[in-house]
Amino acid sequence: MSRFKLLMTAAAVAFAAPAFAGDIMITDPYARVSTMMSKSGAAFMVIENHGADDDRLIGAASDIADRVELHTHISDANGVMQMVEVKEGFPVAAHGTHELKRGADHVMFLGLRQSLNDGDTVHVVLTFEKAGEVAVDIPVDLKRDAAAMGGMQMMNGAPEGKMPEHKNMPSN
Repeated sequence: MSRFKLLMTAAAVAFAAPAFAGDIMITDPYARVSTMMSKSGAAFMVIENHGADDDRLIGAASDIADRVELHTHISDANGVMQMVEVKEGFPVAAHGTHELKRGADHVMFLGLRQSLNDGDTVHVVLTFEKAGEVAVDIPVDLKRDAAAMGGMQMMNGAPEGKMPEHKNMPSN
């Protein structure tokens, strides 16, 4: 990648415009896949609620995947980390934030219909109980530091960069 293209990609990621709907603001969104051959990917962001009432992220949609779900990581009785769908969604307290981040709550893309390349943009529509729909153009950033996952690199005892078990993944 040329130095110019690299700088332009970095600028696009660094200056992704916040998305708004009602009292909800989405900041610092980014998406990624673990490998270029991945059939799944994820999106992360900060959800800010500037209103006086609690709200809840209850869904997400995008045409880049067969299914788009809200997920989190949980540890089972043996300490094995698993990704699971959170059907009830994620609460966002009044005047509060809820961070979707690696190793925790996130938007999951299952059955990717296209590869996600660094610098691409993914269009996602988030649905909130009160604020309604928020359209977000999310930059793909494959260079985000793996340390952003905190201690998740050692989940399942798998080598760094491997995905944890996933309860809802379709079998191939």
